[in-house]
Amino acid sequence: MIGKICGTGSYIPPKILSNDDLSEMVETSDEWIRERTGVRNRHIAGEDTSSFMASEAAKRAVENAGISPEEIDLILVASSSPDVIFPSVACEVQKAIGAVHASGYDMQAACTGFVFAYQTAQAYIEAGFYKTILLIGSEALSTMVDWTDRGTCILFGDGAGAAILCAAEGKTYPPAAHMDGRKGEALVCRSRFSDRFLEKYQNTGKVPGDTYISMDGRGVFQFAVKSVPQVVTEVLEKALLTTDDIDWFILHQANQRIVESVAKRLKTDIERFPMNLQEYGNTSSASIPILLDEMNRDGRLKRGQKIIIAGFGAGLAWGASILEW
Repeated sequence: MIGKICGTGSYIPPKILSNDDLSEMVETSDEWIRERTGVRNRHIAGEDTSSFMASEAAKRAVENAGISPEEIDLILVASSSPDVIFPSVACEVQKAIGAVHASGYDMQAACTGFVFAYQTAQAYIEAGFYKTILLIGSEALSTMVDWTDRGTCILFGDGAGAAILCAAEGKTYPPAAHMDGRKGEALVCRSRFSDRFLEKYQNTGKVPGDTYISMDGRGVFQFAVKSVPQVVTEVLEKALLTTDDIDWFILHQANQRIVESVAKRLKTDIERFPMNLQEYGNTSSASIPILLDEMNRDGRLKRGQKIIIAGFGAGLAWGASILEW
């Protein structure tokens, strides 16, 4: 048995922060942002926590799958921006949707989180441990952004996406997963619960700059445009497939230029690389499931299509999987 996606859902907070809005906060412009990233808008959680957004996306995925929450065996939540340290976001989701028979836990792998969660869920189902698994990527990155840093505040947005994997007959495709901690300083957000923070800042009302997202933009771009084509090629070779066999390449929605560069390096039509980052920005672990849900609901995904999902980001970590719709 393998896990097949039998339902999807997403939740996007209603508050929109446009490029023009950002130009009133930092020295930038709509043209400057769109030229470098492709982003026009991003949605901001406000009072919507990661747990709330995850739960809303989960409810919609359950409805789309046509199952009851009681059928869910396991909940895996990928998030780098949980509103609670413990209990886990997975526990909060279980409570909110009434998945009384489910166990679960959170996974923290930043922008690669949903891909790693998908691979974990597949392993559980193939091993026969579980039959129905709820996967969620949920992020409130706006709580981690320095809104005076033009290099990062233009990129990130909030939201949640979910998918339900149901055990079914089908073909297994070997995944690929990698990380290189030696390059971790390229994309960092340090804990506000560290000894350093508590000793120096706890009673000052200040937040040190390195507890916001900091990024070596050039370094991350170079990493992405090299590692993503490599990992896509890796899973294709393991599966004895070529790019011509793949209907959709659903990449983490970080930057339009990255997606275009990957398509070019793979010598594949950009039309097979769907994007929604124009509206949402980089939503980290939520970006792939949000896009999957949009494509599922608007009819672009057809039964039997082969899809590659690929994530990349902080760690540095990257990975890919092939799935059949």
